[in-house]
Amino acid sequence: MGMLARRLLASSIILVLVLVSTYVIYYQYRIDDVRVESYGLKKFSSYNELKTFIKNNIDVSRSWFGLYGFPVSVGVRDVFGTTVPAATSAEASPKYSQTNIQVAGVDEPDIVKTDGTYIYYIRDSNSIRYNSGVNELVIVKAYPPEGMQIVSNISWTDNSVPLGIFINKNRLIVFLSGSNFRSVIVGQSEYYYPIATKIEVYDLSHMEHPKLVRNVTLDGYYLNARMIENYVYIVVTSPIYYVEEELILPSIYIDGKVESIEPKEVYYVEAPDISYSFTTIVALNIFNDNEPITKKTILTGAASNMYMSVDNIYLAITKYSFIKENLDSFSEETLIYRISVNGKDVDLKAEGSVPGHVLNQFSMDEYNGHFRIATTIGYPWFRGSSESNNLYVLDMNLKIVGKLENIAKGEKIYSVRFMGDKVYIVTFKKVDPFFVIDLSDVNSPKILGWLKIPGYSDYLHPLDGEHIIGVGKETVEAEEGNFAWYQGIKVSLFNVKNVSMPKEVSKYIIGERGTDSPILRDHHAFLFDGERGLMAFPVLLALIDRSQYIGNIPPYAYGEPVWQGLYVFSVSAKNITLKGRITHLNNAIEKGRMNIEYSRFIERALYIGDCLYTLSNDVVKANDINTLEEVSFLNISK
Repeated sequence: MGMLARRLLASSIILVLVLVSTYVIYYQYRIDDVRVESYGLKKFSSYNELKTFIKNNIDVSRSWFGLYGFPVSVGVRDVFGTTVPAATSAEASPKYSQTNIQVAGVDEPDIVKTDGTYIYYIRDSNSIRYNSGVNELVIVKAYPPEGMQIVSNISWTDNSVPLGIFINKNRLIVFLSGSNFRSVIVGQSEYYYPIATKIEVYDLSHMEHPKLVRNVTLDGYYLNARMIENYVYIVVTSPIYYVEEELILPSIYIDGKVESIEPKEVYYVEAPDISYSFTTIVALNIFNDNEPITKKTILTGAASNMYMSVDNIYLAITKYSFIKENLDSFSEETLIYRISVNGKDVDLKAEGSVPGHVLNQFSMDEYNGHFRIATTIGYPWFRGSSESNNLYVLDMNLKIVGKLENIAKGEKIYSVRFMGDKVYIVTFKKVDPFFVIDLSDVNSPKILGWLKIPGYSDYLHPLDGEHIIGVGKETVEAEEGNFAWYQGIKVSLFNVKNVSMPKEVSKYIIGERGTDSPILRDHHAFLFDGERGLMAFPVLLALIDRSQYIGNIPPYAYGEPVWQGLYVFSVSAKNITLKGRITHLNNAIEKGRMNIEYSRFIERALYIGDCLYTLSNDVVKANDINTLEEVSFLNISK
């Protein structure tokens, strides 16, 4: 079989497996029993033990599929070959904004960073955003704004797609995803490892000529990364690959030299699953280019979420346990791994599990020697599923010490925010119950109060100790059926001083059904300055054409895009008011959407001193942060 044929076969096999798994879960989902277990961490003693463990569990999955008439011969072998097409400155810098992160002192990667003088921005970071494949990072001297100019850029032409960056003094760290970086020889055939994650470290001592000083390539998909002081921590996950009955383990390439992951290094737990991956955690010193990296590898299901405190990384992996004796049932739980970090030291310390699945990183938190996690059991679109929401408190050994279960049964979690010994949870099905939960007694969490209002919040952000901002969607209850129609974007201000009776003291509705914002999916798009009482995020505004309807407009009617740009708000403890809007568009968005300038959609905003900067694929614009009048404009697409 030729290489092209092997690649096409590989793509077909992967697609069949995904469709089979989706079909089985969709039609057979029912939770009768959720079993929480502690499996115990182990290490494999040899390659054969690792291979046998995986094969035996895959065979169990195959036989389960076979009972439902699915072909058991597709397997996971032969899947190789799949093609997946702060710098120093002599000038003093004023106060500037940081990336919106979850934990103080734990930086998160984003597509834009600033050090108060320069802006570092990934233009057109992937085909999903703009479908042009530019894959370029531009460095703009942004302050003072009157002299804005591009000083240098970095581009990639080797299938690398930049995902996010860090800036730390005179070092720039770039995370990239790509394919076909390395080949594997098995027998007489050559195969390419399908996907890899790259870490590139640049020295910015000479800003006009960034110098690549370290290049690390990890086999597998990028999950996430964090930075604490001089160290970057990155997590990648690599699916199990068989080639001609040989199990291929992932490798790490450091400045061109290979460092294989040995079977005896791989941790695992006796927890059968329908799929397996190698999840690797790497620590990299970004200033000492000669310090070896450190790593830990775990055989897991597909890692889905990551949370990091200043001392620990927590990996959350959803696991489905199929019950062969009762083929209409399976349980879901989240396996949790705690990895302690201290500089270059990375140690796998504990494993545990809780019922259900987590929404995102904000569903997890570490506080005063305990790990807290909020989960939902069930999915509304799965037949027979009955949703429930839960809150668990675990000790550092990841054993449950306290829990609060069946919160808003029949609904699911839309957002979570832990703040000290309180947690605020939004669930939704028809209305938005905003819960205030007390965690001061770790053994007995309790609901202090709740508020039911139309709409829901996808993201919660603290204003101060007594007020929380929520950003999500307004909703209208359906006349028939147990659901609601979402409408425009809703910005809420909650007063939680009286914990037993939280109140929505102010709200602002943006647009109508079809209005969208990256903040609904990515908290990094949220700009907030408490001292100024300033809040901003990008919005694609949609409005309904009233001329298309006679009488009342139905709640399910979609609006047409009419504008895109940054909404800027003034926020106080009493209200939320619109301060103004900024756009990069040259022309209005006309009906039919044929002239939409996607490359001028604002993606991020930041401030340096008294200037508010907005960034799109084509433009960096500076506006006065008080009046919002334009100060400077730079075309970065040339």
